[in-house]
Amino acid sequence: MQHLRFDDEEQEREDEQAPRLPPVSNPMSKRHQKKDIQKQYAANHNGKNVNVRTAQTAKKAGKTIKDKAANFVKEHKKGIGIAVALFLSVAVMVNSLSSCSVLAGGGTEMVAISTYPSEDADMLGAEAAYSAMEADLQSYLDDYEDTHDYDEYHFDLDEIEHDPYVLISYLTAWFSGQPWTLAEATPILGTLFDQQYIFTEDVTTETRYRTETETRTREVTDPETGEVTTEEYEEEVEVPYDYYIANISLENFNLSHLPIYTMSEEQMSWYAMYMSTLGNRPDLFPASDYIRIAANINYYEVPPEALEDEVFAKMLAEAEKYLGYPYVWGGSSPSTSFDCSGFLSWVINNCGVGWNYGRLGAIGLSNICTLIPASEAQPGDLVFFNYTYDAEQPWLPTHCGLYVGNGMMIHCGNPIQYASVESAYWQSHLYSYGRLPRP
Repeated sequence: MQHLRFDDEEQEREDEQAPRLPPVSNPMSKRHQKKDIQKQYAANHNGKNVNVRTAQTAKKAGKTIKDKAANFVKEHKKGIGIAVALFLSVAVMVNSLSSCSVLAGGGTEMVAISTYPSEDADMLGAEAAYSAMEADLQSYLDDYEDTHDYDEYHFDLDEIEHDPYVLISYLTAWFSGQPWTLAEATPILGTLFDQQYIFTEDVTTETRYRTETETRTREVTDPETGEVTTEEYEEEVEVPYDYYIANISLENFNLSHLPIYTMSEEQMSWYAMYMSTLGNRPDLFPASDYIRIAANINYYEVPPEALEDEVFAKMLAEAEKYLGYPYVWGGSSPSTSFDCSGFLSWVINNCGVGWNYGRLGAIGLSNICTLIPASEAQPGDLVFFNYTYDAEQPWLPTHCGLYVGNGMMIHCGNPIQYASVESAYWQSHLYSYGRLPRP
């Protein structure tokens, strides 16, 4: 098996440098490459090395960007509130509480902090450069059979795509909220691309046989005269040959999944903050799905009678603190925001009723529950879904939420919000309800 680029080609950190992206590699399997990324995550996530920006740096975002962001901020005040919380988490983690002086300046300074600080030309240029790499990859795959000489081809290809806000939020978080240029971002773009798109070419060779007609000679003796002569004749024979089969796969690791593996916790906080506000720049990429998502957060008022259960009331109170927080793959705390299982793990462990299970995934959460049918579900139970993404064991729970009754749940979708379990989508993916052991 040959693993190629498409062009064939938790310990305290002792240094003060920002963590580095894993180098571009040429491992022998997709699993090897994933493990390299995950090892980098383990090395990075105890780092305390991000230089948090102050109000003076934030002002460099400039009046023009503030003007562009103004309407978006007015419509998404919740996002700014979340950005404040995430920014404070960064400040506390790096013992830079003086940065909280930003808040004394009021909402204007916080808008500046949570706004992309780089020039439009650099951000748009970075998006264009990344899209160009994707276009080259797509072209390479489209022309693969014309540019290679194999006998048989099998393709297993993920869709080539990314969201521009994820890319720009990643880059801005990587530079810890400081302005960056396209030239500075270019090497990071290349490494990100190689981590997101995992191309594998596995060529196998089989010995096969084909029927060919060969001309041969033989001696013939005349029965009357005894004369021996030579004559030609044709004979069908089975001839071996090499038959080449190319198995081509492309895995899109998903750009939004990379931050948890390649960033320190502080950088993750920056990333979550920018994703909560989209850098206050809805004008940059108006076609992005995140624009629609930011404008359509679902809320729900849980009936008072459900809150008579003290345990559920405490769970809900903790869960609702984070309504509107962005979905961040691997996120497991308010400082980094959450993914679905990180959110539920945090709620369970921090709602004050005595649970302490640590950080569990969706499968782990289901394992500590007694699984029950939908007819027995009550507020405070968990609800699990499967086949919601291309997991290694998609038939097991891949998503989870906190059931609040009346067919509703609060979960870390995109972002954390309420949703109806009874919708066609969630019903088609429903795995089971689960009841936690009461403390």
